[in-house]
Amino acid sequence: MTGITIGVVVNPTAGHGRGSVRGHHLLTAARRRGHTLVDLTADDLASATQHVRQAIVHGLDALVVVGGDGMVHLGVNVVAETDLPLGIVAAGSGNDVARAMGLPRHDVGAAVRAIESGLETGGRPVDAVIAGPPDYSAHEWYLGVLSGGLDAAVNARANDLTWPRGGGRYVRALLAEVTRFRPYGYRITLDDEVWESTGSLVAVANGGWFGGGMRIAPDARMDDGLLDVVIVGPLGRIGLMSVFPRIYAGTHIQHPACTVLRSRTVLIEPSPTGPMPPAAFADGERLGPLPLRAEVRPGAVRLLA
Repeated sequence: MTGITIGVVVNPTAGHGRGSVRGHHLLTAARRRGHTLVDLTADDLASATQHVRQAIVHGLDALVVVGGDGMVHLGVNVVAETDLPLGIVAAGSGNDVARAMGLPRHDVGAAVRAIESGLETGGRPVDAVIAGPPDYSAHEWYLGVLSGGLDAAVNARANDLTWPRGGGRYVRALLAEVTRFRPYGYRITLDDEVWESTGSLVAVANGGWFGGGMRIAPDARMDDGLLDVVIVGPLGRIGLMSVFPRIYAGTHIQHPACTVLRSRTVLIEPSPTGPMPPAAFADGERLGPLPLRAEVRPGAVRLLA
């Protein structure tokens, strides 16, 4: 396939510098195959997003992001509910969306082939989630997982760490957060029920992984029109340290403190049953404080996979 105009955004810092290398390899490989590449990389995500939106006006056949889940977050917020397909060259430390979709990780050649295959077939429709304060029009999209409990506090701390790589940062951040943890107060409203109690972890999952390889929602699918809402009830420090290691294999859902519910919409609010939960994250990016409402939109993104 030739004659395709592809906008490319690279996060040069992804994967401790691997993003820049992967981005260079992508540009070289794609141009050799006859594609027109438009480099839309910028110094920060806001500027890159603006570059992409301007380029769309002039005509793109696809958008490709190079980096980790933060770059995927940028991409989905541009292409959701449009005809512009999204390609992913996974070069970050976590790559949880790529993992959930079975996409190549740290392999530019395989990623280019997947993107070209997606362009030939029209791409794979996948669900995306729109989330934001329930009383305001401001919102963001995400593809992977919204974190709204201890998982969010750990995410915030992990983002400030530079060592170790990948999921190791999450483990280091967890150990620091557990020492001062107290269960939060929640009121969670789903399509058909309300859950109100203190709790330790709340994840609203479209994809199955977060935290650089932690299988938070092992049964989640990105094309079933439903969200998997994983709730871990109130636990002490010892209980938390017994549950969190099990998330890597997805066996935490068998723990008696863990509940998995399914819904199209989820409203997460703070409750006086416990302390105020931390600000939520989605795809590893800060989303904002509660209350937040999330709604899955079936087939909102065409993924080049």
